[in-house]
Amino acid sequence: MSKEVEWNRMAPEPRTSSGVSEALGQSEIFLEFQERLSRVAPINRPVLLIGERGTGKELAASRLHYLSGRWQSPLVTLNCSALTPSLIEAELFGYEKGAFTGALTRRTGRFEAATGGTLFLDEIGTIPLEVQEKILRVVEYGTFERVGSPESIEVNVRIIAATNADLLSLVAEGRFKQDLLDRLSFEVLILPPLRERKEDILLLANHFAARMAFELGWAEVPTFSEKAMSVLESYFWPGNVRELKNVVERAVYRSDSFQIMEIIYNPFSPSSSPGPSPKIHEKTGDEEDTYPAYQGKRSFSEAVREFEIHLMKEALVENKYNQQQAALNLGISYHQFRGLYRKYKEELA
Repeated sequence: MSKEVEWNRMAPEPRTSSGVSEALGQSEIFLEFQERLSRVAPINRPVLLIGERGTGKELAASRLHYLSGRWQSPLVTLNCSALTPSLIEAELFGYEKGAFTGALTRRTGRFEAATGGTLFLDEIGTIPLEVQEKILRVVEYGTFERVGSPESIEVNVRIIAATNADLLSLVAEGRFKQDLLDRLSFEVLILPPLRERKEDILLLANHFAARMAFELGWAEVPTFSEKAMSVLESYFWPGNVRELKNVVERAVYRSDSFQIMEIIYNPFSPSSSPGPSPKIHEKTGDEEDTYPAYQGKRSFSEAVREFEIHLMKEALVENKYNQQQAALNLGISYHQFRGLYRKYKEELA
């Protein structure tokens, strides 16, 4: 069937770029998360969001803001990991003219820009200790000084912070202030990974497919074959909703018909077929669980870390330490695999 440049009445209306339309789900764990989020949103206190990459931490922060009484005021976002330690302070608090080389004019920081509204600090675990001290003062007293100025500035800002790091471990290592963690964690919301939201995978996939088809000017809403649906539901989704969105959009773009037949996780692979999903061990009888992530009490980040190491070791052994093939079998890109390999190099040696 040819692809006509006419959109039928079944197609969804285009959404805004805010991403709010992507907060979709029907699984119990997703609905419980949304209920907790809605309950704390009107409370004028800090909220800490914890979740893996791609789970929608920025989207959750946006929903917290727009469900609060501050919704008509600014929502200001800062990805703390994208800045060097020397720039974070100036970016957050602003600076005066002449405060340092290159400071030719006064600049307003993110706290001032967000006054009356919400400041979302993504990857807060990367902020240096000296800047954490200034943030703590803002949380406690609502005042700060611009870089290069002794003048105190009052602001009224709600802070929402997010991370995929183990902040308790960072506190124990002296890399994160316990007082600041206490202040930021009035409520802690843990975003469920997509692998725990199996009932939502096809719902999200159909949503992303319809949006991509609309963008391409297709005449019909695409559907997935039974094989494609099975592949989507059985994959581990290490990149969560963000990865699902990319995979589905790529599948729609490459499809020659309105039925999606093939799902490709790894666009770097020379093969057109996807690698198998990571193997999930199923216990038989009374044997002990071989996954270290489930042995004893572990923090969320420790469990994820040990599980990733386990999967990488297994993939390397099965593929005779061919890293490109191991990445393919895990369903991730070679670039992603190399990043994890560098991260866990000592454990994998």
